[in-house]
Amino acid sequence: MTECTLFPLRSWQEFVEAAQAPPTIRHGAGREEGDDWCGASWEEALRMAVDGWHVPLLETAAAVAELGTRSGLGVGSSLEPSRDVTGSEVDVGAYLAGEPECMVDAVPRQTSHRGRVVTFLVPAVYSHFVPHDVIVNRGIALATLSAAIVRAGHSVELWSGFAAQLNVLWESRCSAVAKVISAGEAFDAGRLVFALAHPAMLRRLWFSVWDSQDAAIARALNSSHYGSPPFSCTVEDLPPEIEDAYVLPYLDTDMQRWKTLERSLSWCEQTFAELGLVRQPGSHIHSGHTA
Repeated sequence: MTECTLFPLRSWQEFVEAAQAPPTIRHGAGREEGDDWCGASWEEALRMAVDGWHVPLLETAAAVAELGTRSGLGVGSSLEPSRDVTGSEVDVGAYLAGEPECMVDAVPRQTSHRGRVVTFLVPAVYSHFVPHDVIVNRGIALATLSAAIVRAGHSVELWSGFAAQLNVLWESRCSAVAKVISAGEAFDAGRLVFALAHPAMLRRLWFSVWDSQDAAIARALNSSHYGSPPFSCTVEDLPPEIEDAYVLPYLDTDMQRWKTLERSLSWCEQTFAELGLVRQPGSHIHSGHTA
């Protein structure tokens, strides 16, 4: 089996720009498929990619576990002096020099720093007949637990992965990854929810990324309905400098599992516990980075 792998899209902006590149084929699904199936028009998908999809997350009783991390860029805060005509302390030197802005306050500022980063890879691909409510339920449950890990103080890097089998023209696996959340930026919940829970993330943006590739590859992928299962991602799909990551399973077709938000959250809590990401009440943590 051969591999058809795109260069990693190392920022959300790079991913959105790749989705907007001119298509190399006619009738690509990314721009021309019906709005009902995609969950949004092309223009609406681009707007949500920029502004986020703001829907409420769930409550979870799962506690965040001790996570495996790698060195990387994190976010912290530091106190920096701010001078003005009013403040809590006097800068004596500035006062004696006759400067009006001689009062000083300590102001907290967010700063980037080299620290520890928890990396996730979430498969974005699922079968074409999966309905919207299943996609949304599973995505909101994943976003809820991911946000809980961020709130616990971890620097998180989250990647979206496209992986599918292609059997048109040649037997190959098509794969690509795009960074959704960077550890060195402010946490964007709306972007996280859109990337994990909205059908347009796959059916508009990811499909558009592939529609703009070399015409032979784009045509083959389009002719095969953008690939067949398994849609599993692996840590090897990530850039080579990332040697350790939590790789989540792709969305399967067990509709009962995702029938309600409560069932979806329960299954995701169990999966995160098996990965060692959370501790469910009364449970033990299992080791391992894939599920």
